[in-house]
Amino acid sequence: MSEEVKEPKTIPQEIGEEKNAEPKEEKGGADFSFDSNIEELPEEIKQKLEKNKAARSKKKLIKKKKKKTAKIVKIGRAYIQATYNNTMITLTDNNGDVISWASAGLAGFKGAKKATPYAAQIITKIATQKAREEYGLEEVSVFVSGVGTGREAAIRALNANGLNVTAVKDTTPVPHNGCRPKKPRRV
Repeated sequence: MSEEVKEPKTIPQEIGEEKNAEPKEEKGGADFSFDSNIEELPEEIKQKLEKNKAARSKKKLIKKKKKKTAKIVKIGRAYIQATYNNTMITLTDNNGDVISWASAGLAGFKGAKKATPYAAQIITKIATQKAREEYGLEEVSVFVSGVGTGREAAIRALNANGLNVTAVKDTTPVPHNGCRPKKPRRV
């Protein structure tokens, strides 16, 4: 009995030590971190991003990573998908290779909050910070798809976070009277 009591006491101490040790490693690491402009993000979102990053770093210990050559992309594309339930943003180079991406779920939003303009603003900030720090992205052409509430907020946030928006194109698919639509909702 006394041995069983001692084991749980030592486990929380070890976990507490690991928690204190991890932020020190993150600040010194060469990987992408949100430390440069992390003050601008709300406290809850900062905590969730750091928690996700810690979980990913544990997985990375298993996999060996290939060395990448430094790639600088000045001009790229921004694809915004704004649905009724979620908003996703993907930043690519001109070939279509993904530089960075973010979604409302990645930032810690759940349920109906994922489709809000505020969530779109936060995820745009996350994606642009990563693209500017790692690849030096400066200018984007925006392709918007979907009818969600986050589409306008995402475009404004791209401009507000220091990217020059050169063109905006709506790529929402429109049927030429193809399938029969769903019956209208009764609210």
